[in-house]
Amino acid sequence: MQRKKLLLVDDEPAIQTLVRLVMEADEWQVLVASEGMRGLDMARKQHPDVILLDVVLPDISGLEVCRQLKADPATSDVPVAMLTAMAQETDRRAAMALGADDYLTKPWRPAALRARVASLMEKQASRPGGE
Repeated sequence: MQRKKLLLVDDEPAIQTLVRLVMEADEWQVLVASEGMRGLDMARKQHPDVILLDVVLPDISGLEVCRQLKADPATSDVPVAMLTAMAQETDRRAAMALGADDYLTKPWRPAALRARVASLMEKQASRPGGE
């Protein structure tokens, strides 16, 4: 069975390492982009099953990355979860309005991350044309 692919777009090395450890233990292949434009490119080329996306990135906002992912027919159906330190309700609403499927604030617990990713996969599988 082929491993599921998760694309993490986050510029913090500690977050990259932690997400890798947590998700690879659950048999996920974790791809990492440290910049928003690189994340967009990787999403289009690698076709991940889930994208975890930080809001604050060095080149463009994660919100803009989310908007572009959801506007592109090649990536619009990929579940996107914002994984960010931006904890205000207005931040969450803005992300959801741009198409984010979930919003998880830092710091997060490994079990919470696993559960949220599993939930996104279940929702994806239940959509028409899903698995």
